Amino acid sequence: MSKKEVVLTQEGLKKLEEELQYLKSVKRKEVADRIKQAIAFGDLSENSEYDDAKNEQAFIEGKIAMLEEKLRNAKVIDDADISTDMVTLGSKVLVRDLETDEVIEYTIVSSAEANPIEFKISNESPVGKALIGAKKGDVIEINVPAGLVKYKIEEIKK
Repeated sequence: MSKKEVVLTQEGLKKLEEELQYLKSVKRKEVADRIKQAIAFGDLSENSEYDDAKNEQAFIEGKIAMLEEKLRNAKVIDDADISTDMVTLGSKVLVRDLETDEVIEYTIVSSAEANPIEFKISNESPVGKALIGAKKGDVIEINVPAGLVKYKIEEIKK
């Protein structure tokens, strides 16, 4: 099975490393303490606290393995490789919605660090795909679930 390369920004790499460190140093200990406490209650065959703690332990170990895999396969985008002439992975793009005149700043990231709440959109999303390769002044049309939107690219930053 081939490993999928995970493209990350410096910020995304740092965030994954911090999450991994937290899970390994804090959450593992918390769950181990919960398991010890549940074992002290006695009969494990009908001990829901023990079952819950073991399930959480399995979840945390799975998440740790997933994060370690992402970090092993990570390719970090160098800020020097981010263009301000054309939208690329890592670009911050200021767009104007031509219908509402609203200005939005998106950061184009990989799916591994996409977070729409923070306006970090995946290069694989409809908006991300449409923005990649566009230049300042371009007007792009994107089919989204709400219909067709038209954006004019106002600025491209690192």
